[in-house]
Amino acid sequence: MARQACAARRKLEHIHQAVPEPARSLFDSLAGAFTRPTFLRFVVLALATILTIGGRTICNLLRTLGALAPGHPSSFHRVFCKRRWSSWWLARCLAAWVFDHLVSDGRVLLVGDDTVAEHPGQRVFGKGCHRDPVRSTHSYTTFRWGHKWVVLAVLVRFPFTRRPWALPVLVALYRSEADNEQAGRRHKTPARLLRQLCCVLLRWFGQRRFILAGDNNYGSHEMARFAASCRGRLALVSKFYPDANLFEPPPAYSGNGRPRVKGKELLKPQQVVADASRSQWNVAWYGGGRRDVAVVTGTGHWYKAGQGLVEVRWVFVQDLTGTHRDEYLMTTDVAMTAPEVIETYVGRWNEETTFQEMRSYLGLETTRGWKEKTVLRMAPCLFGLYTVVACLYSQLPRRYARVRAVEWAGKADVTFSDAITAVRRWLWQEWVFAIPGYKPVFEKLPPPFRSLLLHALAPAA
Repeated sequence: MARQACAARRKLEHIHQAVPEPARSLFDSLAGAFTRPTFLRFVVLALATILTIGGRTICNLLRTLGALAPGHPSSFHRVFCKRRWSSWWLARCLAAWVFDHLVSDGRVLLVGDDTVAEHPGQRVFGKGCHRDPVRSTHSYTTFRWGHKWVVLAVLVRFPFTRRPWALPVLVALYRSEADNEQAGRRHKTPARLLRQLCCVLLRWFGQRRFILAGDNNYGSHEMARFAASCRGRLALVSKFYPDANLFEPPPAYSGNGRPRVKGKELLKPQQVVADASRSQWNVAWYGGGRRDVAVVTGTGHWYKAGQGLVEVRWVFVQDLTGTHRDEYLMTTDVAMTAPEVIETYVGRWNEETTFQEMRSYLGLETTRGWKEKTVLRMAPCLFGLYTVVACLYSQLPRRYARVRAVEWAGKADVTFSDAITAVRRWLWQEWVFAIPGYKPVFEKLPPPFRSLLLHALAPAA
């Protein structure tokens, strides 16, 4: 048994050394989260997840690689359910790589949201009945059984696309209030989980400054107060309330009685909008386009009883084309201009695109782990793999990056389906078919048949 384990270890080392340099350098930056044997198997599973077409179960991943996954299959199953490694340290290494290679030294744009991943089974850890925001409408609510994941992503603008991509870096599982009460844990709402993820990121990267964009679920007074307490290192952009209570700052203490906690009451945003003149701007809009909007903006201190004041800039946005409803936005950074607030909030929608692409191309809802460690590790690793695919595509040689999965008239941007298809074909050709034993056979094939084989192994996603 020990001899077989040593032989498998040596083969895994050879396979790892055969990984192309861009992928090997990226994965080597994550090695600090694992022991060496676990790291080698983790790399094999990660690459197999990219190459696999279909469900992302461990058995299906091993079926894709065959002899490239040496050792007993149970050793790969134990990577998620038994082995000792830190998912937090793994996330830190991945975020550090993204910040060092893809994000400039200015403010980092973050987006936060939650998504429900369906998971069948009766004994799945953390499973609950959650509202599905994608399928629900204002008049009808859809519920799904599965996991609700709160995801913090970094907006990265690549040169090959007009819209920024939301790359997940930190993920937390939301547990229902009943589950937390049964387990004796303090209940955390999705907003508090996102706040915790922001705290972790602020602690890890003490020299960075961030802007967080979230929808109305994260536009609470509590989140605004948290952002304001970060001393300029974090600004929140979210939806606002047209009837919010705004005040001037309290006057200086006169020395008599209790100090005042707020100053003169200001007009509510909807009252200001009713009488104010509106300026027009052309701003970045959903989907990478631009839109003409009418804007009214103002500042004030948002008050909530027992919570104090938070200085905010609010922005009223009216779409002049009439296809989008009027909205009120706010930011805790009063130095931001109205167009900056609008474009930052509009960028939040890119995370919804990430969720959809993960379901379509990375099999987010096809995993079958049900133990606690497996659940808390497998889905977050899939979110991180989305970031890995985007990073690998940005490092690809030019001849591979030119691959387009599907072409249509007027298509100008690279989509994630293009990216993952190009990365798959690159891995098949530069890793699998370049390994001694496979390379001579592959090179003897006629070029048309090679191309046909690659298209069959990595079809247009």
